[in-house]
Amino acid sequence: MFGLSLEHLAILLVAALFVLGPERLPGAVSQVTRAMRRLRGFAAGAQQQLEAELGPELGQLRKPLQDLQALREFDPRAALRRHLLDDEPLPRPTGLRPGERAPIDTDAT
Repeated sequence: MFGLSLEHLAILLVAALFVLGPERLPGAVSQVTRAMRRLRGFAAGAQQQLEAELGPELGQLRKPLQDLQALREFDPRAALRRHLLDDEPLPRPTGLRPGERAPIDTDAT
């Protein structure tokens, strides 16, 4: 729920208890749940209306959005593997062992 953990929700509940008091807290919780249900209903209705009005054009709009999402999740290693190495996995770089020095290219320095 909104990316909050149980600990965060418990802290918010205790804070609301102190701010609102035990008498008004149940009413506030019920108002918040009603508002959330209404908001979900509005979102579902808007989505249905959009699908009804756009029809098949909605699919044409979804494709560019999916492409944008793929760009956000772009992984250069996977792209190299897919386009250059015919899906062969790239070797993972290995770290240096304790006491080992990094190789130096004397021609490059």
